[in-house]
Amino acid sequence: MKRTITLLFLLTLTTIFSQNSSVTPIDLDFKQFLNCRDFTVSTDGNEAYFTVQNLIENRAVIVRTKKENGKWADFKIVSFTGTHRDIEPFLSPDNLRLYFSSNRPRANTKSNDFDIWYVERATTKDKWSEPINLGSPVNTSFNEFYPAVSANNNMYYTSDQFTKTRKDDILFAKWNGKQYDAPSQLATTVNSKGYEFNAYISPDESFLIYSIYKAKDGFGSGDLYISFKNDAGAFEQRKNLGAQINSDKMDYCPFYNTKTNTLYFTSKRIDNNYTPVSSLAEFQDFVNNYANGLSKIYKTTIDVSALKEIK
Repeated sequence: MKRTITLLFLLTLTTIFSQNSSVTPIDLDFKQFLNCRDFTVSTDGNEAYFTVQNLIENRAVIVRTKKENGKWADFKIVSFTGTHRDIEPFLSPDNLRLYFSSNRPRANTKSNDFDIWYVERATTKDKWSEPINLGSPVNTSFNEFYPAVSANNNMYYTSDQFTKTRKDDILFAKWNGKQYDAPSQLATTVNSKGYEFNAYISPDESFLIYSIYKAKDGFGSGDLYISFKNDAGAFEQRKNLGAQINSDKMDYCPFYNTKTNTLYFTSKRIDNNYTPVSSLAEFQDFVNNYANGLSKIYKTTIDVSALKEIK
């Protein structure tokens, strides 16, 4: 019965997807970045942030870009990045906070684990503040990654603090109006004993999109999954977003624009992986292709609300 439900979901996903665009590079101007990931965009769609990293991924900076005449332009690193490995920016639904993960040391410590930090501004025209560590109970002596917040400030993020019995999990921290309550792991409809990571939460908390590594129903590496919240407030059994979106390589770091139905995500996919080449020039074209196996940002259009109806 479960396999029948999964096949029905994937068939419906194929139908929905065929009515929309295929997966494409976010913008060919992003080809200038050898290794980039983690796209987040403002509610008006005109301001975005993402991560640019070196080839071995031990250095990373956060970059801001603006949309001009329908194209992403004016790429600049933000004022607070450049010294440490700053990754995974997430712009809050009100556009006034930018959360990110970083291995920068906390005050009066030499710790280099990853914590969740944020910068803030009074209006979208103001400059960002200096980075502020989110603090406990979210941050711990373990690693905290990929923060995402809903409109009511509830936070979803990745943690490796349970690695004695599991791998990475998606955690939830409720905002009580003054601070975050003690975090908890999401249910087994989302998490497993394997690797679950990079969760995007919709502003109204109605669905969660995230990655699972080497899932049994996956396509080879990291796959994007979706889980909808039911009327009882619980996340339902996760569903793979299908081969129209996922590749046999790592697909991760999702962000969904609910106004435009645009799914942005990072992928290490390769185009023409096994196509023969007959010259050095052809090989160089293959190596320099956008989809060359390094992390690059992609987009596609899909109405996730239509997927919720598949039970």
